[in-house]
Amino acid sequence: MKIKSVKLREAHKGSSKASFCSILWDLQAHHLVTAASSEPSISIHDPLLPSNPPRLLRHHRDGVTALALSPNSTCLASGSIDHSVKLYKFPGGEFETNITRFTLPIRALAFNKSGSMLAAAGDDEGIKLINTIDGSIARVLKSHRGPVTGLAFDPNGEYLASIDSTGTVIYWELQSGRTLYTLKGVAPDTGLDTCVLNVVSWSPDGETLAVPGLKNDVVMYDRDTAEKLFTLRGDHTQPICFISWSPNGRYMATSSLDKQVLIWDVKRRQDIDRQKFDDRICCMAWKPIGNALAVIDVMGKYGVWDSVVPSSMKSPTEDIPSSQSKNNNGLLFFDEEDDQELSMSGSLSDLGEDSHGESEPPTRKRLRKQTVINDDQLEDANDELIFPKSESRKKVQRVKKENSDKEKDGLTSMTYRPKMQEAFQPGSTPPQPGKRHFLCYNMLGSITTIKHDEYSHIEIDFHDTSTGPRVPPMTDHYGFTMASLNENGCVFANPCKGDKNMSTLMYRPFSSWANNSEWYMRFEGEEVRAVALGATWVSAITSLNFLRIFTDGGLQKHILSLNGPVVTAAGFKDELAIVTHVSDCLPSNEQMLEFRIFNISKGTQPFKGRLPLTPGSYLTWFGFSEEGQLSSYDSKGVLRVFTSQYGGSWLPLFSSSNERKSGENYWVVGLNARKLFCVVCKNPDSFPQVLPKPVLTLLDLSFPLASSDLGEEALENEFMLNNLLLSEIQKRIEVMAGEGLNTTSLDDEAFDIEAAQDRCIFRLIASCCNGDKLVRAIELVKLLSVEKSVRGAIQLATALKLPILAERFNNILEERLGSKTRPSNTSLPSSKHGVPIKADLAVSKASTASERSEISEPLVLSSSAKLSAPLFKRKVTSSDRVKFGKQKTDGDQTANLDDSREVKDADKNGGPSHSNDSVKEVKNSQTQGPSNPFLKSSNKEEAKKEGEVTGLQSHRPSNPFLKSTVK
Repeated sequence: MKIKSVKLREAHKGSSKASFCSILWDLQAHHLVTAASSEPSISIHDPLLPSNPPRLLRHHRDGVTALALSPNSTCLASGSIDHSVKLYKFPGGEFETNITRFTLPIRALAFNKSGSMLAAAGDDEGIKLINTIDGSIARVLKSHRGPVTGLAFDPNGEYLASIDSTGTVIYWELQSGRTLYTLKGVAPDTGLDTCVLNVVSWSPDGETLAVPGLKNDVVMYDRDTAEKLFTLRGDHTQPICFISWSPNGRYMATSSLDKQVLIWDVKRRQDIDRQKFDDRICCMAWKPIGNALAVIDVMGKYGVWDSVVPSSMKSPTEDIPSSQSKNNNGLLFFDEEDDQELSMSGSLSDLGEDSHGESEPPTRKRLRKQTVINDDQLEDANDELIFPKSESRKKVQRVKKENSDKEKDGLTSMTYRPKMQEAFQPGSTPPQPGKRHFLCYNMLGSITTIKHDEYSHIEIDFHDTSTGPRVPPMTDHYGFTMASLNENGCVFANPCKGDKNMSTLMYRPFSSWANNSEWYMRFEGEEVRAVALGATWVSAITSLNFLRIFTDGGLQKHILSLNGPVVTAAGFKDELAIVTHVSDCLPSNEQMLEFRIFNISKGTQPFKGRLPLTPGSYLTWFGFSEEGQLSSYDSKGVLRVFTSQYGGSWLPLFSSSNERKSGENYWVVGLNARKLFCVVCKNPDSFPQVLPKPVLTLLDLSFPLASSDLGEEALENEFMLNNLLLSEIQKRIEVMAGEGLNTTSLDDEAFDIEAAQDRCIFRLIASCCNGDKLVRAIELVKLLSVEKSVRGAIQLATALKLPILAERFNNILEERLGSKTRPSNTSLPSSKHGVPIKADLAVSKASTASERSEISEPLVLSSSAKLSAPLFKRKVTSSDRVKFGKQKTDGDQTANLDDSREVKDADKNGGPSHSNDSVKEVKNSQTQGPSNPFLKSSNKEEAKKEGEVTGLQSHRPSNPFLKSTVK
């Protein structure tokens, strides 16, 4: 990073020792005011002519430790080691009065936003709130246990924040004068070093309080709850000694004991520039007009750092938050006529005070006596002016029980409400000045844009360049801010820009037989908030809560009204999913969202319901998986997938709190049946940059399971995932079968999953046996899909010396075999195309596994509801049968001998010494024999047996997680 050189010039000679120095700008940036605790004078500089000698104000007897300027820059306040606080006209510098006096040195001064009140504090530990109209002391706030070194009025006029040398921060409520929050030891303890003072600073919008942290960082606290929000931590190697917000609150300058000044982008939480100085910078002030920062070091040297924010970024004076304070007249008595000013000055100053203002200041008692005639008449008006009853923005948890009187009941009724989430596009990132950002990033590719002076440059890239079409870059004169991408084309939209520029929607197909296949739509009186793409349609949701559906050729096909403002939308083939607001947020900051799924080709709405979110979170990603399952991801890191189970339910399939390391954020791109695809971002970033190209990270999907007494959460998670996958495949098979499509590939996929599920259940049974969870083991045996797996479970129980359990397993097997002997009166209708035909009973998978492994047992029917799951039979070719048939028959006799020998050895040795040996023994008996239920090949004899049972219906009881299907 290029280091800028800031030239410092001497403002205060003082002594060779370091001292605390102050610096500030006036409202129009016409003057710079500096002071040093080593000198009794105040200097007013002309920044345009820095070589000219400054105007000096010499009214203090000792060093000046604090400065404050009224909001309208008409009054200057100064505090000193001589215990006094003085007021001056500004910019003339005429001395006005000694406004108050302490018994110990002053360390901090601050005006409120209206200028009607001045807060002063120092080594006395008390904070005086001074009415600048009549000079009376409105309140004295006492709660600190050390010298108060920093004061800051809330820009909205409700609170005062203070900090002392021990690092304690206190929130004060101005209306009542009571302490709201006390944060002990949150800032460094500065001890007796008076040239280093703890400070606090409110953001210009009043939402955040910045405090130096204990880890060489800045900690941000919430305005209403005093909760820690986030930190700014960079390359400071020693504690931070001063903080200054930019006028718009987007940037912050921090100085540290390491003699560095860092400039921060607060929104991104990154430092964007820095400067190393010869001495510690003890005070800084942003220029109210322009891009500059004034600094002063402990040796009294000051300078102006020009172009402190890079020109490619937003100016620090752009979009300055407007104040909620209605009275912004500064010190009222300075706005009166001259004779009234003199009269007021006389009431505030001792008549015998000389031109240096060194005589004893008036006491509060004398002030009250002189204004006794007006006190009764103006007391209420003054209270309103000093403590304006601005609209309360406190959150519910801040409302205290003692607020039972009428006034506080009125405040309670105007509680703070969280904001409703604004609309966003999945896979988009915020715009960054001078940099490319994503309009869309999904599993297929990305759309990026960069803004130039009068246009933007858009690029479309595909992750797989070998299959994706090559799309030339395009010049964007509309200023598109949202986009969506699929394999057929891309859609763009922009909001309204002023009254004349209408919102525009543009669709660009990637291939078309016709020339000029792009099309545009413009909207008058409404603007596009979200867009989505499908197989043959384009959709746009607008500010009027209209869902507009177009064909890919540009035909306006449907216009529907939605129930609330849109949050986001996503498309997949024929399905469009939209999220909208149902109502305002709850007081607990929970977004009230609703989702709808539309089938565009059929004109139906299959599902509609509430979108679940983690409490206190908001939606950050929404879309479909590669298999077409609707999914959502919230700001708390929880991924949910929508399934048709239980009439349509959202299942939590991932939680980042269980996966991510400290300081990492996951930016979701997409998912498939087993993995979540995301980009890992390091704090404070929550989204990736276009360059360098983001690297996708694959994370395993997993249910947030409770800690099981079995200790096999991984197996239980696999078990639940397999059930979910089988359920979704079953649904897809039914849909395709109803449409007369071939389901062979889905049948094979389902068979693989069922085989894996049997293996998973078998391992769970082994764990239950070893963990003495025998009832659970029986429940698991009933879920096994294949008869041979039940026999393996019996062998396992026998090897583990659990005869009662083995007997119960055997009873379950006998019940299955007994059910096979019952004749069936139901015959299967034939299918010429190999399409599964739905029936009331499912075909037995056990019989199919027997066919594939050449079991000599007769093929019989089963109707036991306790054992079997629906059959998904892999269809094999004759060449496959020849290829695998010999491999199955060769090891028949050897496997049987091995099985009997291993079981006998186990009995002779009193059972295996480890559970793994028994599991291995059973696995060998299953994998070496010719009747392995998980092998997916068959031979000619199998084909023969299949021919013998043509027309018979095999009965299989249903797995509780699946519907039955007959093929």
